[in-house]
Amino acid sequence: MKVYKWLVGEQEAQDLKERFEDNTIIHLKNSDEHLLLLEAETSPVEWTESYEVRDRTGELEPGRFAVLNNIPVSEDGRELFEQRFRNRAGLIEQEPGFVAIRVLRPLDSDTYVILTMWENEESFTGWQQSQAYSKAHAKRGTSEGIDKRPNIFPRPSFVTTYQ
Repeated sequence: MKVYKWLVGEQEAQDLKERFEDNTIIHLKNSDEHLLLLEAETSPVEWTESYEVRDRTGELEPGRFAVLNNIPVSEDGRELFEQRFRNRAGLIEQEPGFVAIRVLRPLDSDTYVILTMWENEESFTGWQQSQAYSKAHAKRGTSEGIDKRPNIFPRPSFVTTYQ
């Protein structure tokens, strides 16, 4: 399974949505841009960002709060990075308001995307303040944390959110 991602303006978003009459495309937006997501085996549009789904729980749904953790990973670090997610405890799935998660391996770049969907922004904030979040990120910044491994992350990660 793959996820295809488009960052476009409002008119481009409407034009693309019309090409998907079966409503399989998810349309999200923030103050700067529109994000369209398609989860499918193939895409009829060639100019998208493409990702292989490495882990998935739940269903991507329109009208949700989406958080994209964009994490550049070096070629040498891919296996270690993916192993970390294969071995995750899965605590996020138990959080109130959790809808879905996708661990996305980039097909055209070095930037992985960890996509989570929530019922609303408050649910996501609740996760960030939970003991489960603290446990899931307990090794971050320590000698055991993947973030301290040399040459795995060529650039800083960044987060984008959409309604």
